[in-house]
Amino acid sequence: MTAYAAKRLPVHEGPAAWNSILGPQAAPQPLNEDSTADFVVVGAGFAGLSAARRLMHLHPTARVVVLEAGRLSEGSAGRNSGFMIDLPHDLASDDYAGAGDDRKMIDLNRQAIAFAGGAVDEYQINPDYFDRAGKVNGAASPEAARHNESYAAHLASLGEASEMLDAQAMRELTGSAHYISGLYTAGTVMLQPAGYIRGLAAGLQRAGVRVCENSPVTGFVRNGSDWVVKTKVAQVTTPRVILTVNGHLESFGFEKGRLMQLFLYAVMTPELDADALARLGGESRWGITPSDPMGTTMRRIDSGQGGNRIVTRTCATLLPNTRPSARELTRAARVMQRKFDQRFPQLAGMKMQHAWAGHLCLSLNGVSVTRQLEEGVFSGCVQNGLGTARGTLTGISAAELAAGESSEISRHFSTEARPKLLPPQPFQQIGANAVLRWKEWRARAE
Repeated sequence: MTAYAAKRLPVHEGPAAWNSILGPQAAPQPLNEDSTADFVVVGAGFAGLSAARRLMHLHPTARVVVLEAGRLSEGSAGRNSGFMIDLPHDLASDDYAGAGDDRKMIDLNRQAIAFAGGAVDEYQINPDYFDRAGKVNGAASPEAARHNESYAAHLASLGEASEMLDAQAMRELTGSAHYISGLYTAGTVMLQPAGYIRGLAAGLQRAGVRVCENSPVTGFVRNGSDWVVKTKVAQVTTPRVILTVNGHLESFGFEKGRLMQLFLYAVMTPELDADALARLGGESRWGITPSDPMGTTMRRIDSGQGGNRIVTRTCATLLPNTRPSARELTRAARVMQRKFDQRFPQLAGMKMQHAWAGHLCLSLNGVSVTRQLEEGVFSGCVQNGLGTARGTLTGISAAELAAGESSEISRHFSTEARPKLLPPQPFQQIGANAVLRWKEWRARAE
């Protein structure tokens, strides 16, 4: 008998602040009794809920059950920076230019944005949670400015427009004199990620999808032509299982030794009062990604997205056991306080209200794991740090594979190479974290 068991369940460090600032959710509806379904989706993040929506497009009368280990938006879906990016964004490069077919990835990313935008319209999700505002690559040093120039030239070669901003324009946008220049691109959506995920789940539930929170999957076992998906309380029998659990895929025994489990860290201010807003200046919403991918990401949001606040995100740690560390979060919070104070001396010393760790999963060769793992089991995992757009795409692709359908999206992801093997432990963890610390130091101004 074929069986898979989760070696561990997801663990999070710190609150998912994007979720916390929206206020309480409706009471969860966990899986409390045995049932059957046509499809079971494991994971209710960007990939899982996108898979469920795509299944409803393909099979409107299908019985679809989504099993989420915790509460909606408390996992990675509520722990990112909220950028849904259309352009090349290779985190392993110096200037985000990818090593593959960037034109194709731009087209695919825009399909993800269109799919998500369609959900906003169809399910009447608050449009403030899906703001087509674009973003800026901020440069705080001449070297970073050169990265922006290189990236702008690469975009131009692809027929993509961008706009250089000088120091004055950056200060008028952000209220900060830290940046000497910036590169604006118009296609990025600035998400309130928890609000979007909550709205997407609510719309799917109205459409007939069953979303069960607080229902961590402990394993699944073959029973004839079906699979029995088990939680601690109950189980669902189904012919098709879709795993949209990102790096947690390794916990079920798939792609062992091939997935890099990383954590990024973030902090968020309390809601800024009138005096702080007056001292800050700048626009009420903006997003800054660093010109060096190992630099610091900044977001400013307003009352439409959960209050007037600033989010700072930086520092990365490789943790192969996928358990975030309170010690690492404390270290990162100190670093981010310093980054915040450097950018906003007029608010220096402001105590952060929220600090959290968010899980990323990358492969050494930048590929996802989106394919049939065995008969009736499909994966839409490994987003390579690009969870909002890439997760949407891998979720769509996994749903199409499970439904026996095909599109440009599923043809692309299902034919990617397998993730490359990683160096053995402990060399992998020691070496990777040493490289991460060096890259953080090198990008310290960014």
